[in-house]
Amino acid sequence: MQQQELEVLIGHAAVLMEQFERRCEHIERHLQSLSQQLPAIVKQSADGSLQSLPNQVMGQVRDGLERPVHDYQQRLRTAGSEVGTEASALAQQLKRMERLHRMLIWKVIGVTAVCLLLLLGGGAWLATHYADVIKQNQMSADLVNVYNHADVTICDGRLCANVDPKGKRYGEHGEYLSIRARQ
Repeated sequence: MQQQELEVLIGHAAVLMEQFERRCEHIERHLQSLSQQLPAIVKQSADGSLQSLPNQVMGQVRDGLERPVHDYQQRLRTAGSEVGTEASALAQQLKRMERLHRMLIWKVIGVTAVCLLLLLGGGAWLATHYADVIKQNQMSADLVNVYNHADVTICDGRLCANVDPKGKRYGEHGEYLSIRARQ
């Protein structure tokens, strides 16, 4: 937008210069015709006027351009300071976003660490729990294994065993006898 205003200002200055040159040419032609008609004193007076006229016109053109150029420069300074202010505000927002990003990363790391600890704790508990279950099942498996090798059967809905009467007796009162192995 400011570039366009400068181009418009340059265009106006060019138009003024063109008008000035046309006027100067017109005045020069007019003065030449007058100089041929008038005596030499009038010619000297006209030459003096012509010499001062371009300086006067240039002064007026300079005075006319000074104000718009000064206003344009002031607007440029204002726009530059606004851009600087917005850039610093953007830099502060970026710093805040980086700080939030770092905090989020630490939170994710913390949550991940807690989840890993829970998984390790749960895995350790499950390992000990199932180790106990396996130990109990091992005892039951040993009992089933011994039962499978013993000579036992079901008699009228009850368990019957082929005991070894000469075998060693067990229990506090010797009430248990060993069962013979299956053949």
